[in-house]
Amino acid sequence: MDRLKAMQTFVRIVEANSFTKAAETLNLPRAALTATMQNLEAFLGTKLLQRTTRRLSLTPDGADYFRQCVEILGAVEAAEAGFRGASAGKPRGKLRIDLPGTLGRRLVMPRVAEFTAAYPEVELVLSLTDRIVDVVQEGIDCALRVGQLQDSSLVGRQIGSMRFLTCASPAYLARHGIPAELEELRAHKGVIHFSGRTGRAFDWDFQVDGKVVKVDMAGAISVNDADAYLTCALQGLGLAQVGAYQARPHLQAGELVEVLSAWPPTPMPISLLYPQGRMAAPKLRVFAGWLTEIFQQEPDCKLA
Repeated sequence: MDRLKAMQTFVRIVEANSFTKAAETLNLPRAALTATMQNLEAFLGTKLLQRTTRRLSLTPDGADYFRQCVEILGAVEAAEAGFRGASAGKPRGKLRIDLPGTLGRRLVMPRVAEFTAAYPEVELVLSLTDRIVDVVQEGIDCALRVGQLQDSSLVGRQIGSMRFLTCASPAYLARHGIPAELEELRAHKGVIHFSGRTGRAFDWDFQVDGKVVKVDMAGAISVNDADAYLTCALQGLGLAQVGAYQARPHLQAGELVEVLSAWPPTPMPISLLYPQGRMAAPKLRVFAGWLTEIFQQEPDCKLA
């Protein structure tokens, strides 16, 4: 058994999440992939994939082996790149990226043509969602995340910092008054934003003299989408702590008014999350660099 080819086959099956799709991309009969996996699992003495009629899933051993295969194959590709003439290290191939819905729509998608023009041999597969994505299980090359990262075997690299501001519509403030101190928030309503990933409401917090002060806000409406959250604020349903990059056009248009600006909410890190060894691939390196530059050019999201 050619173990390197077996690793490549295994990785392709996991990334495609399908024997049939992987066979098509490898231009091999599906039976050949089945035989390779049977031989590989027999050689390793463990089950790597759970197969049902509807889906594939990695076993714990399979997930661990997948991460190591990606790292090994990335190292092989890097070692060979210097010996391939003019095409050495040229970004090419399919790149699967997971982006948060609102951030992806507002900041990344308007500029994606720049990337495809610069790297025409990279095929982007972009998923815009706020659901919890298993990067390894779903064959994602990298994911963009906002907030503190959970401990995992994945590599996390901060590329930006999302700033927020507290605001409301002029109509809401005309009805309820403009809060000048944090204590006055008890008399106000807030639009509640909860995480689509965890179901937990995001804290209302303020930076006061170098410390973070949390405030419990009452609200008549809760949403789990950042665009819907902004829409509720624009309709006068309460105060909101909105991403500054989202709120800026509406502040300039007079549709929102910033309040309590002396005590801004705590910024959230913007990070790239990817499996060990995956950044060795030229296609991911150039995408990561391009994405980093986008956030460095955005005043409300660049690293301080």
